[in-house]
Amino acid sequence: MPSDTSATLRVVPTVIVATDADRLFEEIAAALDAADTSLICVRSGREVRQAVKEHDPSIVLLDLQIGSMGGVAACLDLRLEADAGRPPDQRVVLLLDRDADVFIAYEAQADGWLVKPLDARRLNRAVRTVLSGDFFTEGPEATTG
Repeated sequence: MPSDTSATLRVVPTVIVATDADRLFEEIAAALDAADTSLICVRSGREVRQAVKEHDPSIVLLDLQIGSMGGVAACLDLRLEADAGRPPDQRVVLLLDRDADVFIAYEAQADGWLVKPLDARRLNRAVRTVLSGDFFTEGPEATTG
């Protein structure tokens, strides 16, 4: 009788990280355990859309402050592309600099956000929550004016 090995296979999630800060990428790589995750780093927000098309990630982590086209603009770009049917909608977590940035993460239609500095426990919880289809927030509640 043939055995069903599909139950034992694990899908390795692909994560696109958009940051121009080497230290932040290293923190994320350590927290997400590179053995269980395929990490792809892009250095500018302008590279995010193409990376999404090429790699079809499970989730996209966007640093708020990226030299060219920051995380908010990259998130909005992905949302506009998804609304147009190209590429499919992506799960996005914004990495914020301060609590006051929560409003712009909400306006960017991110699926979740974390305020830096990061730690492994919080980052993993955010990624798991967003990958499960839920919304993850940290810090003050975002309100619309």
